[in-house]
Amino acid sequence: MSKKLTKRDEDYSKWYNELVVKADLAENSGVRGCMVIKPYGYAIWEKMQAELDRKFKETGHENAYFPLFIPKSYLSKEAAHVEGFAKECAVVTHYRLKNAEDGSGVIVDPDAKLEEELIVRPTSETIIWDTYRKWIESYRDLPLLINQWANVVRWEMRTRLFLRTAEFLWQEGHTAHATKKEAVEEAELILDVYANFAENYMAMPVIKGLKTESERFAGAVETYCIEGLMQDGKALQAGTSHFLGQNFAKAFDVQFTSKEGKREHVWATSWGVSTRLMGALIMTHSDDLGLVLPPNLAPIQVVIIPIHRNDEQLDAISKKVNVIVKELRKKGVSVKFDNRTTYKPGWKFAEYELKGVPLRIAMGPRDLEQGTLEIARRDTLEKNSISQNDVVSYVETTLAEIQNNLFNKALDYRDNHITEVNTFEEFKTILDEKAGFVSAHWDGTTETEDKIKDLTKATIRCIPLNNKLEEGKCIYSGKKSTQRVLFAKAY
Repeated sequence: MSKKLTKRDEDYSKWYNELVVKADLAENSGVRGCMVIKPYGYAIWEKMQAELDRKFKETGHENAYFPLFIPKSYLSKEAAHVEGFAKECAVVTHYRLKNAEDGSGVIVDPDAKLEEELIVRPTSETIIWDTYRKWIESYRDLPLLINQWANVVRWEMRTRLFLRTAEFLWQEGHTAHATKKEAVEEAELILDVYANFAENYMAMPVIKGLKTESERFAGAVETYCIEGLMQDGKALQAGTSHFLGQNFAKAFDVQFTSKEGKREHVWATSWGVSTRLMGALIMTHSDDLGLVLPPNLAPIQVVIIPIHRNDEQLDAISKKVNVIVKELRKKGVSVKFDNRTTYKPGWKFAEYELKGVPLRIAMGPRDLEQGTLEIARRDTLEKNSISQNDVVSYVETTLAEIQNNLFNKALDYRDNHITEVNTFEEFKTILDEKAGFVSAHWDGTTETEDKIKDLTKATIRCIPLNNKLEEGKCIYSGKKSTQRVLFAKAY
């Protein structure tokens, strides 16, 4: 397969799809709408998972696991929740197959119909809150801070690798609290965890905000979100944290006895990020040559490629490289020595460039004699010849520089693509000619929100948490507004 990619400015969507496949991140499977995450892609997800899991545990959360299947009746207990997910649910109706009498293969056994259909979880609030009812009795059982790493199924018709698939991997936190204040603080805490992870590990600047009523999670009182901006000017929701109030507690009768001896319903949150973060990572940093990975999430931070003509030269280079590898690993650097003789150095250079490895070291016989090596940065494509004695300190310093450089580059792009407008004509012009976030006054009604979406395909991505209040007029209706919100076309 050719490694050459479609250029981003020619066809951004095609570039993305090609890159995911050619960089060995994922591929479509034999099941429509579902993907196979390949080892290199899964290694990136594992690094994301490990860091988030550490952050969750540092903030007092524990991992558990809940069933994949949910009785249909559970979804009926919270009206807004079932309405929000009903069209996306996969349903199990039978529990057995049998061989067809005509020998044509297996068929569903009509005598094996389930008494109650099971839903393949689109999210786990219902099964978890039914469980929490048994776990929570007293204020001493609170707060209950549980997370699970799992897969979910949402029956999407139009799918794209990582960004929108019928089945995807994620984590979902579900917490119970004695007071509204504690639950709101929990939702905001997790939003900060997500934002910190996005900016310090993914090198992706995000805007923290609240969703509008029509964009909230089904069954939530408030939905907090982080929004990133991709290189094509489209927004991507990278994570959400929901304050659920007492809706699910009342639906599943989850009560506790307070310190005062009263029976009260608990207050709840839920929150999650998914493999959609992989799509965000790709589209925030990568270029026409392939992936560009921030060092903090790169499975391979440094690759070393020997340049040699014969086995004798390779042996001599390998001895020196093995010492360097050992020193780098002592410093916690992920390093690979690619000493395969089945591929030429030029092929390897292109391969690791495509896969976004932050630093590439090349060492040949002349380098061995002179005590030097060539080191190339993936973010700037800059090459330098340095002393082998300096390689460890140079790598440590440069990896940190690359991480900061990628964040600052993405931040500059994001900030240059937040545009204030005061009229609907300006609004449409910016969306068509510049894209990005459009900061505009909105009258607060769902009717206006829906009309703007119908006319422009732009949605309100969030009401920023740090928003300043200012009087103005809605760009569409002309009615009074007290603050600007951020619109954008989005994934």
